[in-house]
Amino acid sequence: MSLPKKCVNAVRILSAEAIERAKSGHPGICLGAAPICFELFSDFLNFSYDNPKWDNRDRFVLSAGHGSMLLYSMLHLFGFGLTKEDLMNFRQLGSLTPGHPEYDKTAGVETSTGPLGQGLGNAVGFAVAEAHLASIFNKPDFNIVDHYTYVLCGDGCLEEGISYEACSFAGTQKLGKLILLYDCNKITIEGDINTTFSEDTVTRFLAQGWQVIRVPDANDMAVLKSAIERAKAETERPSIIVCNSKIGYGSPLEGSADSHGAPLGEANLAKTKEFLNWTAEPFEVPEDVKTYCADIAERKLSAEREWNKLFADYEEQYPELAKKYKQFMSGFDPDFSDLFDCFDFDKPEATRVSGGKILNEIVKIVPNLMSGSADLSPSTKTELKGKGYFSPENREGANIRFGIREHAMAAICNGIQLHGGLRILCSTFFSFSDYMKGGIRMSALMNIPVVYVMTHDSIGVGEDGPTHQPVEQLISLRSIPNIKVFRPCDGKETVSAYVSAFTQNSPTVLVLSRQNLNQYKTSGIKALAGGYILDDCEGTPDVILMGTGSEIDLCAGAKEILQAEGVKVRVVSMPSMEEFEKQTPEYQEYVLPKAVKARVCVEAASHFAWYKYSRDFGEVIAMRSFGTSGPADALFEHFGFTKENVAEAARRSIANAKNN
Repeated sequence: MSLPKKCVNAVRILSAEAIERAKSGHPGICLGAAPICFELFSDFLNFSYDNPKWDNRDRFVLSAGHGSMLLYSMLHLFGFGLTKEDLMNFRQLGSLTPGHPEYDKTAGVETSTGPLGQGLGNAVGFAVAEAHLASIFNKPDFNIVDHYTYVLCGDGCLEEGISYEACSFAGTQKLGKLILLYDCNKITIEGDINTTFSEDTVTRFLAQGWQVIRVPDANDMAVLKSAIERAKAETERPSIIVCNSKIGYGSPLEGSADSHGAPLGEANLAKTKEFLNWTAEPFEVPEDVKTYCADIAERKLSAEREWNKLFADYEEQYPELAKKYKQFMSGFDPDFSDLFDCFDFDKPEATRVSGGKILNEIVKIVPNLMSGSADLSPSTKTELKGKGYFSPENREGANIRFGIREHAMAAICNGIQLHGGLRILCSTFFSFSDYMKGGIRMSALMNIPVVYVMTHDSIGVGEDGPTHQPVEQLISLRSIPNIKVFRPCDGKETVSAYVSAFTQNSPTVLVLSRQNLNQYKTSGIKALAGGYILDDCEGTPDVILMGTGSEIDLCAGAKEILQAEGVKVRVVSMPSMEEFEKQTPEYQEYVLPKAVKARVCVEAASHFAWYKYSRDFGEVIAMRSFGTSGPADALFEHFGFTKENVAEAARRSIANAKNN
């Protein structure tokens, strides 16, 4: 047996042993796809185990994240710091080897994967970022940004709809440095895919503008090597290498769905070792395998050393570009202190329109910003003026036309953000955020600062009807950990929302209106606290009226009615519940004193988020059904969103609080 094949078997056995010890995991892909990964890591992937975040490394994404032990075994053999004990702690609490790869936990893991197809979208994002940065910084004889993105997927990833969106986009954009390794074993959890996935995959990818290369037997490493060389040579199209493999290779469960998502069992593991002629003790790697892999990893360090020398020469010849590159890669510390003075919000304006003006000032402060839209930038107002559109002919374009591909857009933006060197924003209508939920959740899980701009924020969409009128989306996104949701009431609050999005390292959703909203003299930087007193009364208020977005107008109108009756009213704007909850208990008590029991919460969305603030004697005016088609003003009145109704709810709340 050749030493490379022995190394492949080491990957197989280490993976199977870890899964057996954990009593859970997915051995099938580890046994079948081990040659694909080993060939890639040993002969092609540029990496530095000494500096896993080296800028110009190749990126590898395991889109089929259930095969995590396959990746951990590779990282163990190639010196990324995963120890024998780490492998033995696979899937255990607090370990560096969780059940699916997790970003920022394990050195060598580029992105969190697991939901099938998300990693494929991330990989497209990596390739976009590489192409865009290369167009900005590369000069003749100085390819400072020059690396490939490899992604391993299985049948399940390609069944998911996100793969169609992401791969179509990649083909259209001619992302030639994206290489997809397709572990084609024709088995999923329920068994053979003939009844679920019988399409001609080759023709599909050819139609989407990809180069297609076939490897009849994934165990043939010479053919694998030739295939990857061909893929790297094609720079005008992304490439898919269809690797025919056998799930559970070498085990008694080979070719069976039984090897997909459960340990082999001790007896079957023993038979697998016998088949592969493996005699080492559990979790032990033979010395010749250790040495072979260590030598490869050591040689690969030269790529980083050569790049460092290249960059030093680049810095001498192009000092300003080199300085800019370092700024891009290290991240900017933006100074937004003057941003609030840049705008004169003196007349009613939709917050989406205000947002467009603000965004085009922010890009002057954050020059590494890219902005994309799912075919809606004229409506969401998120075009970066004068920055051009990213395309095969204009890689320097900072605007991205994602097409009508919301799901892939979110995943691709995650990849762009994860790549390093760029900030990314994307936009669509708020009701379509449901299509993006998987990607948004992954942004939150990885805690990366992707900015989502969602416009047309409520029943104020009007005539388009309930399909386009978001109701439950606000509570849905607010329920996700690590997400900030901002729904500003005017232009200055929108400035605060953008400032928060670009100064904190977490994803943000900006929820902006289609219809014009009034401007408030007292709004602005205070909105960074998430909730604040917009308009107060003398002394202790009789009632607090609070809301977000367009409904602040209703609170302000109701205050005028109630004031005329001698009622003392405080109006609280709550653009971001998440930010308000971060404030000190003293600040929260200052804004919403517990002694004031009469409260009215107003929001043209689901009511579920508000009961914490309305408390026992408060009222919540919100949506309890879907919307309907009609002019916006008529809809607000139809569903009870009027200043008169808010005032009446306040009277009821005051009476209720007094009587209890």
